[in-house]
Amino acid sequence: MSFYAGPVARLIEEFEKLPGIGHKTAQRLAFYVMSMSPERVDSLANAIRDAKEKIKHCSVCCNLTDVDPCGICSNQSRDPSVICVVEDPRDVVAMEKTREFKGLYHVLHGVISPMEGIGPDDIRIKELLERIKNGDVKEVILATNPNIEGEATAMYISKLLKPLGIKTTRIAHGIPVGGDLEYADEVTLAKALEGRREV
Repeated sequence: MSFYAGPVARLIEEFEKLPGIGHKTAQRLAFYVMSMSPERVDSLANAIRDAKEKIKHCSVCCNLTDVDPCGICSNQSRDPSVICVVEDPRDVVAMEKTREFKGLYHVLHGVISPMEGIGPDDIRIKELLERIKNGDVKEVILATNPNIEGEATAMYISKLLKPLGIKTTRIAHGIPVGGDLEYADEVTLAKALEGRREV
């Protein structure tokens, strides 16, 4: 038996389907929506609908965009000879916030994960290879996450790129800024040593 009116119970169920949202948070969100003015509810519903209808994948880098090609790919001041490969559109935002990278991106939309049934054909590796073969790319930076799936994906892509003679690099991993060595695990310390550079 549900303690909520049908529409409220359904709203709670829909919120619970979102990642990281448990029952209590879903309940809180549903009741917050119920307290909103009809205009704000319409605005929220329209924002969700607009995002779903107007956002597509860039035909060049596969990032999410409302114009094609996206703003980064069409920016003439970016260096087209360097491509940074990331797992997710959120990773592009993280890289852009550094204001350090001036090349282009390629978004894989996932990583190779045999446990979840995701193989190389299920992510945007084929599109990356086409870009490299059709362009004048000199370097590919592999910026996948430092976990098992991210490392496996980076290794797989690097093996595909080796015969093409393209410089392939991996972002360094290790101790975060502000971190203490005594709290770092062995793998993190090993990666930090491996990725050291001259000062």
